[in-house]
Amino acid sequence: MNDLSSPPKPEGEQPKRQRKPDWIRVKAPVSKGYHETRKLMRDLSLNTVCEEAACPNIGECWDKKHATVMILGDVCTRACAFCNVKTGMPRMVDPMEPENVAIAAGQMGLNHIVITSVDRDDLPDGGADQFVKVIKALRRETPETTIEILTPDFRGKMRAAVEKICEAGPDVYNHNLETVPRLYPTIRPGARYYASLRLLEEVKAHDPLIFTKSGIMLGLGEQRLEVHQVMDDMRSADVDFITMGQYLQPTPKHAKVEDFVTPKAFAAYGSIARAKGFLQVASSPLTRSSYHAGDDFAVMKAAREEKLAKEQARRNA
Repeated sequence: MNDLSSPPKPEGEQPKRQRKPDWIRVKAPVSKGYHETRKLMRDLSLNTVCEEAACPNIGECWDKKHATVMILGDVCTRACAFCNVKTGMPRMVDPMEPENVAIAAGQMGLNHIVITSVDRDDLPDGGADQFVKVIKALRRETPETTIEILTPDFRGKMRAAVEKICEAGPDVYNHNLETVPRLYPTIRPGARYYASLRLLEEVKAHDPLIFTKSGIMLGLGEQRLEVHQVMDDMRSADVDFITMGQYLQPTPKHAKVEDFVTPKAFAAYGSIARAKGFLQVASSPLTRSSYHAGDDFAVMKAAREEKLAKEQARRNA
């Protein structure tokens, strides 16, 4: 039904992009390090979520030779309202991808690598086997590199997929809840909030020593108490690390930004999350799942060691 209260837009007119506040603006990537990282990814036929999801931190991360590799192609079988990754029927899985990821990690001298993927609902295992192959290739070629994975929810095949991946032994298992439960039907329609929570619980049930991590975007219309509830849900699933960042609309066709959350509000959310017992918290407008992931892993590992030492001291007292 047409909205008769406002005149129709001239044919071909595009919706205007929202103006970003000063605290969200970043410089265009032009450094030598950025171009070297880009060339390496192209030479090895690797995709990155940095590019596909239009991450605002790409210039900073690639200058430091940090990249989040996106395996299983660059076409997703779902169409989430917030995501800039292409949707459609994916191509065949590249059998050389695991070796190429390991080569890239070696050439970049990575101490910590983040591996994510598109959703592959078309595959019998959702793509879990490719994660396993990548982890094994990295362990073989760059054994000192710590490995963080960011997986989809493996809808309908979650338990077998998680078990297989946990057996391969990643250091960090990340799966993002993305938003509050109320917004799932419009923002993440192909997924289920409590199914994602169960995945995070399943990781800990299979191997309590694997660090778990999850994140949400703010600015989609969520309420403050809803964010607090997501934190509680994550802690009930024993999630170690929470990330919170500002949602940015990739194109006018995607879900609009309802609110630009201020740095002060992000800091307040971060303080609440720390009080709830997370080992590590990253909360700022430009925070993304893999932003400063290596540094955050070191902090999280130290926090767990300190926590275990205090528990041991109490038992010995």
